[in-house]
Amino acid sequence: MNLSVDSAEKLPVAKICGEPLMEIPQDLYIPPDALKVFLDTFQGPLDLLLYLIRKHNLEILDIPMAELTRQYMAYVEIMRINQLELAAEYLLMTALLIEIKSRMLLPNPVTKTEDERDPRVDLIRRLLEYEKIKLAALRLNELPQIERDFSAVQVWIKSESIVQLPHIDINDLQNAWITLMARAKINRHHQINREALSVRTYMSRILRHLHEHTQVVAFHELFSPAVNTAEAVVTFLALLELAKEALVEITQSEVFGIIYVKSIDITKSD
Repeated sequence: MNLSVDSAEKLPVAKICGEPLMEIPQDLYIPPDALKVFLDTFQGPLDLLLYLIRKHNLEILDIPMAELTRQYMAYVEIMRINQLELAAEYLLMTALLIEIKSRMLLPNPVTKTEDERDPRVDLIRRLLEYEKIKLAALRLNELPQIERDFSAVQVWIKSESIVQLPHIDINDLQNAWITLMARAKINRHHQINREALSVRTYMSRILRHLHEHTQVVAFHELFSPAVNTAEAVVTFLALLELAKEALVEITQSEVFGIIYVKSIDITKSD
């Protein structure tokens, strides 16, 4: 026991710049304002009222105005004694509490009107709304904040824009090809060459062909399989001209039968 007492007596009373101070200097001067008591900070009179209600477990829907007013005024007095600046709203709330307390001391009327309702209603509503806002602010404050919970890091990254091509399937290619072919057909150029064909020349050919085949041939024999459209048209016109000039005779033995072309001998008819 003696060892523990001796060790306790040797403990320094304080440390100044890391050096232990074994005893308080006799000439130590402590100014009057060196010791300050910091009370809980409040954001306004409603914050102070809500703090007192929660601290002393008072019912917020049935506030004992006498007790709450006494505690509030005691805090305001402490704030005044410690030379803290009092805002006008704190003093205004003091007057409001005293008014509500005085109105509650009056006897209750038999029939209550709108003006004679519970004088604490407006104060209770303001306290409940303020408590909701305060709780919401606390929840927001718990969220991570930049420069408080973490630091923002800025890193320069050279970005290259990548062209994102659309997805194309086989059906899209097929539709594009069909559209291209349809456009090519519309824009196709047709070159028409003028070919000089004489109807009289083909009339002579038909007559010569008839003379070479015993004066009578079938209609389709006058048109060669290799003949083109223009030659077929001119040959048909030449045949009509020969029939018009009575140089040939066109006959048919039965309906849908073979059509024959017969040469007419002009010398015998004369």
